[in-house]
Amino acid sequence: MATLPLFPLATVLMPGGRLPLQIFEPRYLQLLRDLLDGQEERSPVFGVVAIREGFEVGEGGVRALHAVGCGALLTQAAALEDERLLVVSEGTDRFRLDAIDEQAGTAYTTARVTWLTEPKGDAATVIQLARLLRAEISAFAAAVGGEAEIPSDDRSLAYAVADVVSLGVADRQRLLASSDTESRLRLGLQLVRREREFASALGAVAEPPIPPFSLN
Repeated sequence: MATLPLFPLATVLMPGGRLPLQIFEPRYLQLLRDLLDGQEERSPVFGVVAIREGFEVGEGGVRALHAVGCGALLTQAAALEDERLLVVSEGTDRFRLDAIDEQAGTAYTTARVTWLTEPKGDAATVIQLARLLRAEISAFAAAVGGEAEIPSDDRSLAYAVADVVSLGVADRQRLLASSDTESRLRLGLQLVRREREFASALGAVAEPPIPPFSLN
């Protein structure tokens, strides 16, 4: 079982997704310093997990977290005024949150996690679902007057749904927590079809989501 520093957020990071963060809370500044200081020994990866109950900051704070999160590889860091850091990370692999490590002794939350594999599912079904999903994404993009960048890799395609249509945290979390590529493609197809039906019924759709930016 691995240990991982956690960054709870009010959003869901997907593997391959991009996450810009402006860090100013002392505990998370320390988390970033620890990652940067330890780069020679291990990759600067922290865990992003969506908040199920509570808030990122303020009274009460985080009360509960979702069970599946995503690793975030620190790719860029820049110092700003007033001891703030602007960092950019990229989603890596999914993990299951097993327990909070109460003995870690860190100012930030450290968790014991299990890194999750990515089974494909039934190969023939995956091919069929991926074909249908690509067609549905293209139709959705045409309906909103734009173009969608559609990954050729089936695994990446399944995660890309969250970047094509505006999804709330609950739907993004369902995508992340799907156990394999087949089930994620199937869910993604349902979500894109749902959003296209909304667009048809209402004559409008929400703006495509931009990469999440957290002010910590």
